[in-house]
Amino acid sequence: MDYDPQELEERWRERWAETGRYEADPDDGEVTFLTVPYPYPSGGMHIGHARTYTVPDVYARYRRQQGDNVLFPIGWHVTGTPIIGAVERLKEGEEEQLSVLRDTYGVAEDTLKDLETPMGFAQYFIEEHYKKGMKRLGLSIDWRREFTTNDERYSKFITWQYETLYDRGLLEKGLHPVKYCTNEQQPVTTHDLLEGEEAEFQEYTLVRFGWDGATESGDESGADDGVVVPMATLRPETVHGVTNAYIDPDAEYALARVDGERWLVSVAATEKLSLQDREVEIEETFTGERLVGERVENPITGEAVLVLPASFVDADNATGVVMSVPAHSPDDYVALQEAKADTERMERYGIDPADVAAIEPKPILTVEGYGEVPAADAVEEYDVASSDDPALEEATQELYNREFHAGRLVDEYGEFAGEVVEDVRGRFRDHHRDAGAFDAMQEFSEEVVCRCGGDVEVANQETWFLRYDDETWKQKAHDAVAGMEAIPENTRGEYDHTIDWLNEWPCIRNYGLGTRLPWDDDFVIEPLSDSTIYMAYYTIAPRLREIPVEDLDRDFFDALFYGPDAVEDPDERALDLREEWSHWYPVDYRFSANDLISNHLTFYLFHHSELFDEPDWPQGIVIMGMGLLEGEKMSSSKGHVVLPGTAIEEYGADTVRFFLLNSAEPWQDYDWRAEQVGSVRDQLDRFWNRAVELIDDADQRSRLDAAAERADDLEHVDRWLLSRLQTTIRTVTEAMEGAETRTASQAAFYSFEEDLRWYRRRADLDRESARWTLRHVLEARLRLLAPFVPFLANELHERLTGTPAEDADWPEPDERLESVRTDVEETQIERLTEDVHDIVDVTGEDPDVVRVYVAADWKRRVFETVREVGDDRGAVMGEVMGDPDLRERGDAVNDLVGDLIEVVRGRDDETLAALGDIDERAVYEHARDFLAREFDADVELYAEDDEDVLDPAGRAESAVPFRPAVHIE
Repeated sequence: MDYDPQELEERWRERWAETGRYEADPDDGEVTFLTVPYPYPSGGMHIGHARTYTVPDVYARYRRQQGDNVLFPIGWHVTGTPIIGAVERLKEGEEEQLSVLRDTYGVAEDTLKDLETPMGFAQYFIEEHYKKGMKRLGLSIDWRREFTTNDERYSKFITWQYETLYDRGLLEKGLHPVKYCTNEQQPVTTHDLLEGEEAEFQEYTLVRFGWDGATESGDESGADDGVVVPMATLRPETVHGVTNAYIDPDAEYALARVDGERWLVSVAATEKLSLQDREVEIEETFTGERLVGERVENPITGEAVLVLPASFVDADNATGVVMSVPAHSPDDYVALQEAKADTERMERYGIDPADVAAIEPKPILTVEGYGEVPAADAVEEYDVASSDDPALEEATQELYNREFHAGRLVDEYGEFAGEVVEDVRGRFRDHHRDAGAFDAMQEFSEEVVCRCGGDVEVANQETWFLRYDDETWKQKAHDAVAGMEAIPENTRGEYDHTIDWLNEWPCIRNYGLGTRLPWDDDFVIEPLSDSTIYMAYYTIAPRLREIPVEDLDRDFFDALFYGPDAVEDPDERALDLREEWSHWYPVDYRFSANDLISNHLTFYLFHHSELFDEPDWPQGIVIMGMGLLEGEKMSSSKGHVVLPGTAIEEYGADTVRFFLLNSAEPWQDYDWRAEQVGSVRDQLDRFWNRAVELIDDADQRSRLDAAAERADDLEHVDRWLLSRLQTTIRTVTEAMEGAETRTASQAAFYSFEEDLRWYRRRADLDRESARWTLRHVLEARLRLLAPFVPFLANELHERLTGTPAEDADWPEPDERLESVRTDVEETQIERLTEDVHDIVDVTGEDPDVVRVYVAADWKRRVFETVREVGDDRGAVMGEVMGDPDLRERGDAVNDLVGDLIEVVRGRDDETLAALGDIDERAVYEHARDFLAREFDADVELYAEDDEDVLDPAGRAESAVPFRPAVHIE
């Protein structure tokens, strides 16, 4: 019967659904509770999602075979505005959105109308993409527990959480910088963003340059009403080195009243300042050319500096006017040289080129390794040719770093002179801010765009925020990190780092799907803030549906999560549910993406550590890497995705799973490549065919007795394969305990396939004991592979034993079948075979006779010394030279010791002991028939020191213990 994954897999899907195979109810056994971030169905499921949900499924299946009662649930996250934005773009007929829906996700034209409501949109992708994809992949999910975050009962659960946090003083209202969508006119968070997910808030220092600016009529007599020209910088300590300023002459600027003062800034800046709690009133607008050629006064030095035109100035960034410090900024240094050279442009703007030529860099820092003008040295060092040269950015960053950590201020800085920038920057900035020379504004480290397409800016808003800056709460979160298993371990510090830098977190939005803030219906709790303890909701979701929504009040959930003493008159239904919650909690492992450590996963730890007692805190988090498609980032908008359904149709679900699991460890990035996926399909096909051949071999079928009962019938090579199987079981089990799915699958499949290839070469497969060995090995491997390829493994195991692999116990190593000595002996045979093949390949000869020479007894004595003393050559030589017989052999012993040190180095004591015990000649003698068949030649065996040794080519003396000499005739 040929391998037909589509037919086979559909039968198993139907069987699992009919029997409710993965529905988990409390019992008396060990419990494993696994979760993965619930999907946000604002689009379809692609192959990257498939891996995200398959990795925990493998671990869930493994734990079931270990005898655990496993709960693996899933829900649907619809909170927030991305789905609303997607619906609006659909209704507006946006071509890109329609293309994604039709071409990438295959939404039929007559179905588009059903997607024109938020929940209609969400439900389509939940049912038609995610659920179908997950079921086709064979994910062992308890579907009874699914919910959406827009459900009434879920909202009651979130309401309880936020009322509790509010009562504990962990929610406050106040001004706070937030990411603000100027299109939706509300705060947004990482999950709402299309671009700039990694953007950070940056506080710019505004150096308040002065300009005896023009009045609204253009009359320059307004000296009594001077204008502030604020210039944004991240390096306020360089203010003494300002030589000029730059403005974009073609961009839109404004004279505006900012908190009662007249400021000249870009029009874009007026909008940003308004969002940052400034009172802004625009008096007039004009292009930046108006300031070109003017001089503005440095508020610290009192010097008037010239404003030059520059197309590189970004009027959308900060205030749109920048100060130039060419002595310490390679960017500014190169720009100044180009300005000096472009006399034609200067004259066009009415600037005397001589005034530009007179501008010279003003050094204000000394830093080791650079001359008086560090920027000039950096430009020369990196061979920067122009302001467009990519090397300029590298030169700038290198100099900035050096000056920050080692640059010292010159004498002009008075009380700050001689100090290192790193130590003085904050105090210098605060000193001049208090004196009124500096101001501040917030900006992002990169462009940020909302999923709706709107620009996202920094806004200071009065909002409700979670007090992640509370020291007591922070300590609880740190305690949670210390008590959990972090996989991989090197991620542990990232949680602690995030806990340390987190401050207040705005937790509300003006509108969107989700739960209303309990004490203010005008606001909705934002997506990251309503997804912190939803894992607890899975445990009660099916039974909670039986309880009227109006009964799910604060007391109900207090009784459920805190017990009968938490309220005066506890609801018995809540106490009943408490038993189920207590049965499943805590979460044993949360599988999630690496980029969520900086938000969701740390919030998860914060909220669990506050709302639940320590025994119910998270036990472990497994981090997941990112996926590529043919070497490039996946993109739904560009159609650069693979849908699970398409992949399963072409290759089968087991192939898709197996490739995703063994191409990289969960926390590593992986790359979906069609050619490699096709190779996996071919390998599974070969595995199937060999297994079916073995299963259907009725004439040779043997009852699967215990290994001990067959021991007398087994040959050396059978025992070797069974020993290798025990090692494989140990390797796979250890890897699975650490969620190392690649290591586990590689060992169970690919590495053991290498052992089987050798076994098939070595063994007479017509023997009954060989057939028994292969069937015994097949049964164990199918159980090892069941978590990875459940359809194929269950089918074959049931045909072999009458029981699906997932219903059989996980294999345990049988110590009776383990033998290091057997492994070592077979390794020697394999190595000798390879050596002979190498000689044949090099010589091109077809051998009639293969002569093998094992080392003389005196060489074995040297080996024993090396084994006992170790790889210290001097110590070994001191020991062997005490033997008169060996001392007489001089250089030969010295050379041999070097060879044998390489033999023992890196080997464990058990392996070395086995090497010491084996009779090397007897090992090769036992394999003589195999070697004769392998090379179609007579095989002669000698000891180097045999009296009757036949050694026509003088090869015998080159024999080393465990590396016999070979002669081919």
